Amino acid sequence: MKQFEVNFDGLVGPTHNYAGLSFGNVASLNNANAVSSPKEAAKQGLAKMKALSDMGMMQGVLAPQERPDIAALRRLGFTGSDARVLESAAKQSREIFLACCSASSMWTANAATVSPSADTADGRVHFTPANLTNKFHRSLEPQVTGRILKGTFANDKHFAHHTHLPDNDHFGDEGAANHTRLCSDYGHAGIELFVYGRHAFDPSKPAPTKYPARQTLEACQAVARLHGLSDESVVYIQQNPDVIDQGVFHNDVIAVGNQNVLFFHQQAFFDTQRVLDEVQAKYGDSPLHFIEVPTNEVSVQDAVKTYLFNTQIITLPSGEMTIIAPTDCQENDAVKRYLDKLVTLGTPIKSVNYFDVKQSMRNGGGPACLRLRVAMNDQELAALNQATLINDTQFARLNAWVDKHYRDQLSEDDLRDPQLLIESRTALDELTQLLKIGSVYPFQQG
Repeated sequence: MKQFEVNFDGLVGPTHNYAGLSFGNVASLNNANAVSSPKEAAKQGLAKMKALSDMGMMQGVLAPQERPDIAALRRLGFTGSDARVLESAAKQSREIFLACCSASSMWTANAATVSPSADTADGRVHFTPANLTNKFHRSLEPQVTGRILKGTFANDKHFAHHTHLPDNDHFGDEGAANHTRLCSDYGHAGIELFVYGRHAFDPSKPAPTKYPARQTLEACQAVARLHGLSDESVVYIQQNPDVIDQGVFHNDVIAVGNQNVLFFHQQAFFDTQRVLDEVQAKYGDSPLHFIEVPTNEVSVQDAVKTYLFNTQIITLPSGEMTIIAPTDCQENDAVKRYLDKLVTLGTPIKSVNYFDVKQSMRNGGGPACLRLRVAMNDQELAALNQATLINDTQFARLNAWVDKHYRDQLSEDDLRDPQLLIESRTALDELTQLLKIGSVYPFQQG
């Protein structure tokens, strides 16, 4: 059977905005309340998807969440018509209102953790939506995320879907942003790396002091159990508490892996040598490339500012690896100098491709934040919802859909406009038909 890694990118929603909601995410806080461009953001994301498809990669798309989240506002006691709910929430509690308008579902790396069939006990691809309990605005996502994933991967013979973990900080789970997989080939059994920030039940263990550790060891262990992973194929790694306090809110801001490459910053992990020794021991004797970026070449601050590690490392049909990086990396002297050097070091990474995703970067997410990786064989690929795959026809349809429904600019005042809600629901209802994912949104279900 043929093997693929399919990148499913999150489509930026029609209410894309900057609300500065994410404490611990430096870029998000720095750009709070700036005017956003939903149309430009969606088109930047689609352009990246189409470019990867043109490189010969399998590329998919996942639908955004409905925002403003009227159902959540009603749960919090705001009543009356939809327009009245928006008006009273914006007037009485700006913070709650903005949280329920969050654009954060665009970062699909937080949507779920995925384990391919080569690793799981029952030979199916397993999905567990992230509960995202650390941030209220993100904790609104898991149920709809689960429906979108079920509409995309709808064949029970090949795909297994789990309910998100209990909604409690003890099991804080941020999805694939704290998970990566190493393997010799996508279809072969691999090593799954679960990165956590703290021990939920043992406060004596190391933990950050300034910013929250969003992922717990206990959540990682629970997902591994749900997915039927063996102890021999899992490594639990603690993120360095000091880098969390420097604004590294997820592991994918400081490390990224692909096949036999682990690309990481010198300060990424707690007890780094022990971690690398365990990874190598469980990976086996085949070649494994640890690419460690020294602090004296790229500071943590520059890594966070440019999202050097929130890049995608992909394996092209030629077998060579390339990095998909934001143009912010190209514009930073130290980072650009390091990437120019990296492609000469004799590792599998031979080139770098730069993409403008500034609308996402300003909200605190780079190219890797925008995608969920799903390793599949050809039977599994054939079994998924084909309307969610990017090709020339679907790319054109989605671009036309964006042109039809999206506003050029959006400010905080626009978010309380009842007409925006109507526009957004009209757009999303049409999108579910384009992607053939069924009725996934509360407004579609009555």
